[in-house]
Amino acid sequence: MPDVSIIVVTWNGRRYLDDCLGAVASQEGVSTETILVDNASTDGTADYVRRAFPWVRIVSLPENRGFAGGNNAGAREATGSFLAFLNNDTRADPGWLRALRDGIDAEARFALVTSRIVYMHDPATLDSAGDGLLRAGGAFKRYHGAPATMAPESGEVFGVCGAACLMPKDVFDELGGFDEDFFASHEDVDLSYRARLRGYRCKYVASAVVRHHGSATLGTISRSAVFHGQRNLEWSYVKNTPGSLLLRTLPGHILYNAAAAAHFTRLGLLGTFLRAKFAAAAGLPRMLRKRTQVQRTKLVRTAAIESQLDTRWLAAKLREKQFDVGLAQGTP
Repeated sequence: MPDVSIIVVTWNGRRYLDDCLGAVASQEGVSTETILVDNASTDGTADYVRRAFPWVRIVSLPENRGFAGGNNAGAREATGSFLAFLNNDTRADPGWLRALRDGIDAEARFALVTSRIVYMHDPATLDSAGDGLLRAGGAFKRYHGAPATMAPESGEVFGVCGAACLMPKDVFDELGGFDEDFFASHEDVDLSYRARLRGYRCKYVASAVVRHHGSATLGTISRSAVFHGQRNLEWSYVKNTPGSLLLRTLPGHILYNAAAAAHFTRLGLLGTFLRAKFAAAAGLPRMLRKRTQVQRTKLVRTAAIESQLDTRWLAAKLREKQFDVGLAQGTP
């Protein structure tokens, strides 16, 4: 029986798979199985992987179920004690998985562990050192766009980045997996939030290094990325934020959205931003029903959640958005 099941979801990403699966095959010190979930690709992915990587188990879906649905489908097929989720546009260092596995600390409740993710084209620049969550309700990638030397130490973070993370399968199952309504974007934030509400903690493991093209499927500031990101952050905020904290942070959340509207107006994406918010409102009754279940099973005090939230939302988001705009324009 494998110790870790590595799950890679792909949608028309055949061009990335030599790098990704070749690196998976080179992992050291951990027994693994690899499951590739093909989200109804039309680029011949499944046939190619069967020929080039016959040791990979393929789960072919009849439709594109996004990052959330694809990973859930892979998890249902997994036989390992741990689940490692890895984006298809990555190349993991040989010691990546062992470092993540060693980061699990059941006694200290560190059940979710996340990687040091750097850019494929520039490994001296960080894409993510785990996820942070703002008191205003938005999420951000820690040290996004900063020199890789800025995050040398492992330690607790609010949540994992779904591009390269690991957790026990029984914890993933207890949480109900990723919320498939999210499709793509913020499903990792939502899962991490639900884990924290149940008393689990998340750790950034600095020695678990992965190179990442970044936003290979959605794009950096594409209309799809903006729509899913802006819709899903509302759903995660409403669904997971404890009641008293929700009331106290709502004015800041409104201001945060106003600043986001101004940002996307400058980029010519106000229409997409507004469409996302209308879609979030349309799905609100469903999220409120899910909220009831999430809050009913909450095991920690609200203060424990509040202590993990970052209050400096303007500075954090300005740095992140400026870097992403530059990256999209080829001038990061």
